[in-house]
Amino acid sequence: MANNKILYICQQIMPYLPENEESCLCRQLSQAMQEHGNEIRTFMPRYGCVNERRNQLHEVIRLSGMNLIINDNDHQLIIKVSSIPSARIQIYFIDNDDFFSRKAVLTNEEGKEFEDNDARMMFFARGVLETVKKLQWKPSVVHCHGWFSAIAPLYLRNMFNDDPVFCDTKIVVSLYEDKFSTPLDATLEEKLRNEGVPAADVENLGTPSYENLMRFVIDNVDGVVAGSEKADKSLIEYARQSGKKVLDYQSPEDGDFYDNYDRFYEELF
Repeated sequence: MANNKILYICQQIMPYLPENEESCLCRQLSQAMQEHGNEIRTFMPRYGCVNERRNQLHEVIRLSGMNLIINDNDHQLIIKVSSIPSARIQIYFIDNDDFFSRKAVLTNEEGKEFEDNDARMMFFARGVLETVKKLQWKPSVVHCHGWFSAIAPLYLRNMFNDDPVFCDTKIVVSLYEDKFSTPLDATLEEKLRNEGVPAADVENLGTPSYENLMRFVIDNVDGVVAGSEKADKSLIEYARQSGKKVLDYQSPEDGDFYDNYDRFYEELF
């Protein structure tokens, strides 16, 4: 019998994106937690640089077709899936032509962040949560990896807080060395208010810098993980002082690495 039902909302996963600390951890953690007896679902964006043919992505028709309104504009939600046979896990992809057709991830060829990254992350988070609702799969833990996934806790605490699928869910965010240098669009606060988030809850996002965004996210979660040794230490300390449960950086070389994550999830309840 599964210990927990864990929803992983990931900014990147290897092998669909290049190998790095975050993409490897998301890939390995999904497999390890399943092998520990947990039931998992894992999501990431279907960035335009993800090779659909090589990775054998295919659309899940029964889950696709919904339209999500972001900033007063309709955007079609397309759900795709791929399997990692060696790990016996499936990865769900959130896709949309407006946000994810470009052959890049979060920056252009010059390394400049896309101006619509705020709307893209909102669509991604909403897309994941709406799809999980449609699956009627009730996660006990939602674990967000990377800042691009980090708006999901805000939705869970507001738009989805009374939904029976999510009402008892514990929320975790992992912090990495993935800061964006230019603040997100200045209208992010207004966009979130339009989504039904109380104005008082988003007033600190007047300047949506990485630090302000992540402090805001930490306020809305139950646990914080230092996913990287180079994660912002001031944010880890902010989480600790806020009374959040914190899992300090764990080296993948540690024999108890995955056991520590499993225990951390259990201790949230």
